[in-house]
Amino acid sequence: MKTNPFLLTDYYKVGHIFQYPPHTTLVYSNLTPRKSRLKEVDEMVFFGLQYFIKEYLVKYFSENFFEQPKEKVMNDYKRRMRTSIGELPDYSHLEKLYDLGYLPVEIKALPEGSLVPMRVPCLTVVNTLPEFYWLTNFLETILSAVTWQACTSATIAYQYKKLLTHYAQKTGMSADLIQWQAHDFSFRGMSSFESAIISGMGHLTSFSGTDSIPAIDALEQYYNADAEKELIGGSVAATEHSVMCSGNKDGELETFRRLITEVYPTGIVSIVSDTWDLWKVCTEYLPALKDIILQRNGKVVIRPDSGDPVKIICGNPDGKTIAEQKGVTELLWDVFGGTLTNKGYKLLDPHIGAIYGDSINLERADAICRGLQQKGFASQVVLGVGSYTYQYNTRDTFGLAMKATYVEIGGESRNIFKNPVTDDGTKKSATGLLQVKQEGGRYVLYDKVSWKEEAQSELKTVYKNGKLVKEYTLADIRERLIEKISMYEDRAIYSTEAEITQNR
Repeated sequence: MKTNPFLLTDYYKVGHIFQYPPHTTLVYSNLTPRKSRLKEVDEMVFFGLQYFIKEYLVKYFSENFFEQPKEKVMNDYKRRMRTSIGELPDYSHLEKLYDLGYLPVEIKALPEGSLVPMRVPCLTVVNTLPEFYWLTNFLETILSAVTWQACTSATIAYQYKKLLTHYAQKTGMSADLIQWQAHDFSFRGMSSFESAIISGMGHLTSFSGTDSIPAIDALEQYYNADAEKELIGGSVAATEHSVMCSGNKDGELETFRRLITEVYPTGIVSIVSDTWDLWKVCTEYLPALKDIILQRNGKVVIRPDSGDPVKIICGNPDGKTIAEQKGVTELLWDVFGGTLTNKGYKLLDPHIGAIYGDSINLERADAICRGLQQKGFASQVVLGVGSYTYQYNTRDTFGLAMKATYVEIGGESRNIFKNPVTDDGTKKSATGLLQVKQEGGRYVLYDKVSWKEEAQSELKTVYKNGKLVKEYTLADIRERLIEKISMYEDRAIYSTEAEITQNR
């Protein structure tokens, strides 16, 4: 939808210009993750600001405000106010901004891809001309709406990367597989096309596997990536249930045979295998196709998508059949065998593999990897990470909020803050001008600082007076995150040993 960008806000924002104290000339605000709702996660990956700046502050405001006839943008704005909340006392602040021709604000931010501890700001916003003090916090609504999901999805992807790296190291898996082990399946389950793009880009800050094609396009457009020169994201040939059903239940074996010998005689092909009977596929069809698969130049990936993912992949000791008790990974080993890693764990023959892509989250991913390790298998399964991971979040996942902490009124400087007596401390804000420093490899906040100290912060100018002045590439962001990956302690990361045993 294209509309006047000054309607991209909450109604309560439109009257704030008249509510600030007389002679206000400056409002200084920050965007900060206040509290993590994710277990074991105390840092947020900062990502998505550059998309917001390019798409909204530069493009959207230009095309839908500054480049439109003045009479049109003003009439559109006045009409919306008149027909909904009522006439405003004055509209001259928007007319003056239109005449200026750009957004007079400065945004300072940490580098994208930074790990930001809770209660440390990732960016600040301040007006650069005194008469436009009202603009700072007016931008809060659209800034928050666009950036919270990018940060949240990038953070969750990073947690998957840490988890999968941990188990790869523990079981002797090649690090080359990790970038493909979490594959983005979320597009169809996201709340909108834009949320799928934003979240999909966040996923690709830590991984290369994706079925969200527009996320790759977006990273080229907004983060200076180039698919001709680098791997942004990729996928493999794969079937769906309509394909398998069309081949008829009685003809499923022949469907498998045709797919791997005629349609895809080489390369990787993922075949959905639970349209009817997953266990029959693993114990009857695959043994019948064993020689073809082992002689084939490529990999056949078995894809179950229903049931308890931990029990399906790792086995269920309480299963009714031996196949259920063993699970997909052990059944594939029984048929195709493999090798042992340098840590002594079983690794399937490279011609066969498995992916599970339904209702995966961090807890289940941890349980699957640990379950495989307990059975003597390397961490080799690929996980389709979908909307069950990326859509089950809100702005409150990290309590991301924008608050003013400093104003100037009539030449007087005022350090301001909020600290509700009815709150548990989550909503308590910083005070005054802010400085972020790096100490011991982590960002630390200092508030109530001078302008000189504020200028020495790790928060650097990325946007000023209508222009993007600092850009980051996808490669920059990925490199920054890779540097931070470290091994977990030898314990259940997202679930307890008891929970894992119960799931198995």
